[in-house]
Amino acid sequence: MRYKVYQLFFPGGVHLGDTSLDESLVTFSADTLFSALFQEALKQGEDCAAWLYDTAVKGNLLLSDAFPYIGDRFYLPKPMIRPEVIDDQGDSNQKKAFKNLKYIPMDLMEDYLRGELKAKKENSLLKQLSKRSLKTSAKISDGENTEPYHVGTLTYTAGNGLYIITATNAEEDEGKLYDLLDMLSFAGIGGKRMSGLGRFVISKEKKVDPSFFEKEGKWAMALNICLPAEDELDMAMEGARYQVRKRGGFVASETYAAQQRKKKDLYMFTAGSCFRHRFKGEIFDVSDGGNHPVYRFGKPMFWTI
Repeated sequence: MRYKVYQLFFPGGVHLGDTSLDESLVTFSADTLFSALFQEALKQGEDCAAWLYDTAVKGNLLLSDAFPYIGDRFYLPKPMIRPEVIDDQGDSNQKKAFKNLKYIPMDLMEDYLRGELKAKKENSLLKQLSKRSLKTSAKISDGENTEPYHVGTLTYTAGNGLYIITATNAEEDEGKLYDLLDMLSFAGIGGKRMSGLGRFVISKEKKVDPSFFEKEGKWAMALNICLPAEDELDMAMEGARYQVRKRGGFVASETYAAQQRKKKDLYMFTAGSCFRHRFKGEIFDVSDGGNHPVYRFGKPMFWTI
C-alpha cells in the first residue's frame, strides 16, 4: 500500500460537533471523512461514487482519523495498553498526567511504552493546539422572534492543525482520492459549513514508510474508528484492549427520505484500541428504510507497536 500524510489547516475554524451545538471536538473520525468524501464523489457522478465505494470495500483505500500536529511534530492516539513503568516513585500527579494524555508524539511512542514520556510536558504542549470560542448566530423564522444560539468553534493556532493518513493500492487511486480531498477542502467538513466553518487548506503532503503499518509486532493499534466484519469479531477481540463508541446521527442526503431520518447505530472500536490479531473490517450499510444505502466506513488502518 502507498501511505501518505496530508496536513490540513483550517483558516476559519471548525465546528466538529458530537452532541452539543455549543461545543466542538478537536478532531474528526475516519467514518466522518469517508462520508464527506462520498458526498463529494456523488457530485461528480455515479461512476466516481462507485469507484470510491468499490475501492474501499476491497481494502484498497484506507483512512485514518484526523490527529493533531503542532509545528513539525505529529501526534498519534494514546495506545490502550499500559506502559511498562509509569513512575517508579509512585507520583500520583505523574500517573494522572499519563491518564489524561490523549495523544502521543509519533517520535516518542517508544518512550511512552517504556513509561519514560514526560506526560505533564506533553499535556501542556497539547493545550497550545487550538483555542475554543462561542460564535453567536441568529435563527430567523417567519412571524416569530429572532432566536440567538451559540456554536462552539475551534480555531487552531498558527502552525498547528490536523493531519490524516491515507493508504491506496495504486497511484491512480491516490490521485483520485486527492482530487476528492481537494474538492472537500472548499465544501468543508463538520457542522455549520454554510457559515464558512470547516474549510481547509492541504498545506503539506508527504509519503510515509509502509513498515510502520504493515510490519509484524506485538500489537496492532487502530488509527481510526473501525469495526470487524461479523465473522472476524471473536478473533479480533481475543486479547484486545479497546474502547467502543456509539456512532449514529442523521442522514445528510436530500434524496434519502421525505423527512430527515436517522442512521442505524453502530458501536465501533475507537482509535488507540490495540489488537493481537488484525482484521479487515467492513463498509457497513446503516440505512434504515430510506431510498438508498448509507455507508459507514469501518475498515481499519493499523500502526504496529
